Amino acid sequence: MKLHIEEEIRRIKENLLMMASLTDRNLAQAIRALTERDDQLAAAVEAEDTQLDSLQVTIDEDVVMFIAKQRPVATDLRLMIVASKIAGDLERIGDQAVSIARAAIQLNREPPLEMPVDIDRLASISVEMVREAIACFVDGAPERVPALVQRDKLVDAINRQLFGELVDRMEAEPSIIRRAVHLLLVVRRLERAADHAKNIAEEVYYLGKAVDIRHSNPRPADQGKN
Repeated sequence: MKLHIEEEIRRIKENLLMMASLTDRNLAQAIRALTERDDQLAAAVEAEDTQLDSLQVTIDEDVVMFIAKQRPVATDLRLMIVASKIAGDLERIGDQAVSIARAAIQLNREPPLEMPVDIDRLASISVEMVREAIACFVDGAPERVPALVQRDKLVDAINRQLFGELVDRMEAEPSIIRRAVHLLLVVRRLERAADHAKNIAEEVYYLGKAVDIRHSNPRPADQGKN
């Protein structure tokens, strides 16, 4: 019986990690499609999103079956709850990647528009947050979560700065409004991807420490506390 339980848990974890890998790749490729004006990369992102959707459904079904059959308690029950929530956030990050890829295709039909420098910075931070959130899960390292959660404040600040900058440019140059609107969409999608990375990290903290920090604004200095 114990071996059977361990096998079911292993399968759920493997599918979750496969989903995480695909999400990471799709987000990175969507950003490349934007910066390199590459329609083929953008199309690949949209095509692979169906696989993410399928993996999420599989994980959720396996979680429901595990809970129904095994009636898990404590640690295993928390793992099941967290696995389903992480899968949901990964799927939503994938959706953000698709939206960025679609915006890239629209922008590629227009003359190049000089992008604000901080879009690259925002993209890098968002991708790093997604990767670190998954690494915290894989490594079983909830102590690294507070530092990651704090990075979301920087993402929010850059988002506000870019919004103001692009609006100012649209007011000064009405001819760029269409392209600037697509960039505003990209900025928003990157900010949302970072939000979902933060959600994943908070679930990892809950899994490791059985403490819900979603509304407590933990500081890195709190890492050693249980």
